[in-house]
Amino acid sequence: MQQAATASDGEELSLAERAYRAIRDLLVMLEIRPGAPIHEEQLAQSLGVGRTPVREALKRLQYERLITTYPRRGTFATDVNITDLAHISEVRLELEPLAAAQAARRATATDRTNLTTLRRELTTAAARPLDAVDLMHLDLQVHRAIYTATHNPYLEDTLVRHDNLATRIWCLFIDRLSDMAGHVEEHGPLIEAIVAGNPDKAARLARGHVEGFERAIRHAI
Repeated sequence: MQQAATASDGEELSLAERAYRAIRDLLVMLEIRPGAPIHEEQLAQSLGVGRTPVREALKRLQYERLITTYPRRGTFATDVNITDLAHISEVRLELEPLAAAQAARRATATDRTNLTTLRRELTTAAARPLDAVDLMHLDLQVHRAIYTATHNPYLEDTLVRHDNLATRIWCLFIDRLSDMAGHVEEHGPLIEAIVAGNPDKAARLARGHVEGFERAIRHAI
């Protein structure tokens, strides 16, 4: 079980937010498998929080389609349905280029520093290949840093939710994807375009990245 997250500005997150982020990433990375039952008490104990923060977190995760509750049966991690890929990609093909362009226009000095750090991590990963799980975590970090740099909380929330759902599909086919490292390394030029303040190039690269993701998944099916 991963450690609870901390706020980027150093402030301690609320217990509910800590629980939400930790459980969310367990679901996204399929550490809680699709269809598995969700036990509030077990999660509370493993995260070191009470059941109330976990319950609040689960309400958010249900809205984000990561868990589902059935009357008299309980709460379960949602299944990963490959038929959802087209719907998710339809949204991401429109919004990922927008986010990349807005990040290029609006990124602060702190955003650019964070993105530059991630760019170095991508270079390190290319020289010393990471395992699949570490690559997936790096991919999530890059996407979330770009969304944050848009400084549009509504766009950020929407894209985080859809990227989470796309990542679950990716995790499901992780053993069949031949060039996963190459897919993650595509973020390098995208980050460079954002840091350089080139919105047109950033948007073009972001769109190509989403298109490449869908092709890779469909080829793996």
